[in-house]
Amino acid sequence: MASNTEAVDPRELQALQHYLAEYGQQAEVFTQQLQLLEEGRMEALAAIEALRAMVEENDLVLLQIGGGASVRARLVDPEKILVNIGSDVIVEKSTPDAIEFLKDRITEMEASGKKVVETIDRIRNQMNDITRRIEQAYQQSQGPLQ
Repeated sequence: MASNTEAVDPRELQALQHYLAEYGQQAEVFTQQLQLLEEGRMEALAAIEALRAMVEENDLVLLQIGGGASVRARLVDPEKILVNIGSDVIVEKSTPDAIEFLKDRITEMEASGKKVVETIDRIRNQMNDITRRIEQAYQQSQGPLQ
C-alpha cells in the first residue's frame, strides 16, 4: 500500500484542488454576468412593450413613483424618446427608432449570453476533468479494495 501512496504527488493534488477552486470562482463570475445580461434583455423587452403601449394608449403611461405606487400620466413630447446608448450617454430618438435600437440591443445581449453560456460550459467541463483526476488520485492513494 505504501507504493500506491507514493504514486500520488501531494503537490499535484493541491494544485488540482486550487485549479478547481479557481474555475469555480470563474464559473460564478460568468453566471452573474449571464444573469445581468438576462435582466438587461428583460428590461429592454419591457421598454419596447411600454413604448408600443404608449402609442396605442394616446400617450398615456403608467409612471411608477416608488414604494409600489404609480400614477397615470400624459407625455409632453411622446415623439421623442431619450435612450441611454451606453456610458451614460443619452440620445433623443423617435419612438420607432428607439424600438429598433432596443431590439438591436436585445440581439447583442442574446449573442453575448450565448458566448457566456459556452464559456461556462467549457469551465464546467474543465472542472469535471479536474474532479475526475482528483478522484483517481485519491483512489490510487487508497490502494486496491479487498
